[in-house]
Amino acid sequence: MTTKIGSTVLGYPRIGPNRELKRALESYWASRSGAEDLREVARRLRVDTWRTLQDAGLDSVPGNTFSYYDQVLDTAVTFGAVPPRYTELGLNPLDTYFAMARGVDSTPPLEMTKWFDTNYHYLVPEIGPDTRFSLSDRTPVRLFQEAADLGVTTRPVLVGPLTFLLLSKSAEGAPESFHPLDKLDELLTAYAELLGELKRAGAEWVQLDEPAFAADRSQTELDALRAAYRKLGELEGRPNLLVAGYFGDLGDALDVLASAPVDALGVDLVAGSSTVDKLPTLSGLRNKTLVAGLVDGRNIWRTDLDKALTTGATLLGLAGEVAVSTSCSLLHVPYDVEAEERIDPQVKSWLAFAVQKVREVVVLGRALREGRDAVADELAAAAAVADRAKADRVRNNHVRARLQSLRPEHSRRSDYALRREAQEKSLRLPPLPTTTIGSFPQTTDVRKARAELRNGTIDEAAYEQRMRDEIQRVIELQEGLGLDVLVHGEPERNDMVQYFSELMEGFVSTHKGWVQSYGSRCVRPPILFGDVSRPDPMTVEWATYAQKLTDKPVKGMLTGPVTILAWSFVRDDQPLADTAGQVALAIRDEVRDLESAGIRVVQVDEPALRELLPLRSVRHEEYLDWAVESFRLATSGVADSTQIHTHLCYSEFGDVINAIVALDADVTSIEAARSRMEVLADLNAVGFARGVGPGVYDIHSPRVPETEEVTALLRAALEAVPAQRLWVNPDCGLKTRGYTEVEAALKNVVSATAAVRPTLR
Repeated sequence: MTTKIGSTVLGYPRIGPNRELKRALESYWASRSGAEDLREVARRLRVDTWRTLQDAGLDSVPGNTFSYYDQVLDTAVTFGAVPPRYTELGLNPLDTYFAMARGVDSTPPLEMTKWFDTNYHYLVPEIGPDTRFSLSDRTPVRLFQEAADLGVTTRPVLVGPLTFLLLSKSAEGAPESFHPLDKLDELLTAYAELLGELKRAGAEWVQLDEPAFAADRSQTELDALRAAYRKLGELEGRPNLLVAGYFGDLGDALDVLASAPVDALGVDLVAGSSTVDKLPTLSGLRNKTLVAGLVDGRNIWRTDLDKALTTGATLLGLAGEVAVSTSCSLLHVPYDVEAEERIDPQVKSWLAFAVQKVREVVVLGRALREGRDAVADELAAAAAVADRAKADRVRNNHVRARLQSLRPEHSRRSDYALRREAQEKSLRLPPLPTTTIGSFPQTTDVRKARAELRNGTIDEAAYEQRMRDEIQRVIELQEGLGLDVLVHGEPERNDMVQYFSELMEGFVSTHKGWVQSYGSRCVRPPILFGDVSRPDPMTVEWATYAQKLTDKPVKGMLTGPVTILAWSFVRDDQPLADTAGQVALAIRDEVRDLESAGIRVVQVDEPALRELLPLRSVRHEEYLDWAVESFRLATSGVADSTQIHTHLCYSEFGDVINAIVALDADVTSIEAARSRMEVLADLNAVGFARGVGPGVYDIHSPRVPETEEVTALLRAALEAVPAQRLWVNPDCGLKTRGYTEVEAALKNVVSATAAVRPTLR
């Protein structure tokens, strides 16, 4: 170890403070600008990031954290893991990259899934026996040199080889016995070549991220981790290696990495706070740098600097150097809280976005080196807002008393058989009833009306009339196609979580708090800072208006408590289960008001049920218990004749299949088209015996499937589920498609259903 890391962060946002990259990407994809225009925007964003971090006083600046789309995709391209179907397109390298990310013509993109338990999505590499790893793209070297030319020495950041392979999937056609990890030795050779080139370019440190080991791992995988870092650590002519694990406790991998011949180990002491107790037992740290993740990289609350400093001080002497860092990359938080001019000043004083978190790292690093007196003012300012849980703005004693008074019967309904009988009389639906999942396309007119309301061009009355016009359009479209249970299309909702957060107490919304979800897709998570309540009905007016336009049942559309938590920045000053219970009570009130207004079907979506599942299986049961209980609390206050639907998507559901049963919804709609109805076998295996709506149209596909394809999927569903329990619907909301595609898709769904119904006994 020849140099020090000092105060640092593990990564930084890259979309731009004003979403500059989003606009440049979408302009390029729409052929409104060229590749050089896109590259220039990217260059400016990189330069701004390097200078911002250097000027903030960090001792070490991360590099290679920029991406046009996704860092896992970048790693696949760097090491030549590009499936032949993309290279055969004959595109230039940039467009080949975007073809992998987005698909092109009849070539679908790589699969996309969640990055661990965050709201970021990554592209899943496809690795097979024929994959040939090599150093195919030298962007990490080029970007290091680009920063060096500006006078900034960066620490290139790479997805670690084990995490890359563990997050990959076997390529289509690979033998069942093949696993991507089988290719580790070949991949390590390519990593070694890149490390050598970075060293020769002048890189003193390289960061290799291995968050995969914050989850349960087999002994085989741990042995592979040990062998990989022995090989990389023993390379001659390499830079110093920082191996960073985050999103939780590294478990047995902690000792493996502490004993490995690498120079620094990064640990998450926020999500993995128990790691502090294990570090004194690791003799391998004596000649290493310990990079202590003391500042939360995933949430937006100011750090309790006194508490963090106390933790940091206990680490001194355990390692050759103790450096302060964020717990993970700051990719997961917005840029700068000072850009927020509309947030309540008291709430704003509790917040720290990326810019502020960098300052906190610098303060903590200085305090560890020079003592508390050197940063006394900063510590005092942080202490003044550290105990926000006691603020009047946070507490609602009525909500707390209501939660405490709950009894088991408040989250239980009658037996499903009784409910089904009552609902058959109430709804009188045909076999294989058809419906859709809720959101319809957000048209240009809808977005324009929302913008005009914000800037004062139209008043609330004019805006509401435009929304009613759009709802009428959606109802007429569905009636014309012959759907059985309709939706109002949700034109009034900018986002399925933000909409509700703006109508409930205990939340604030940001103005510029954008966070990258994937590619050009950005979200603006609301901030849940206090006790949650619902002052007034939120959806009843829109649902009842839609119901007056038709004799067919119209679903009330709500978002479930777990999903509201998962897609928000949530308070960390009380157990998550308590917060979920408060949100559930607010949703419960809305469900009951919808029923009172004559809405006979209410859908409460929980697409994030799987997303919040802890990475360690030992914590699964506790999470699923309160997650299921919060959904049941939200949906159990209605009569047997009111039908409760839920919808799950975006995830693999094997780990939560019993929880899906326990939700006790009358009808569960679930993504199934892409898996060719495989999820139905999983449901049958655990005795699921309620209504189920497996998606027969893959809404994420770049094309609209023909009626024959939908019919084949529907027949496959009928082989697994009795007709009397089966519903027919697309597998997700339709917001991201155009109206022409939506109409064609729903027409095919209805036609396929009509073709199958006569064959039923």
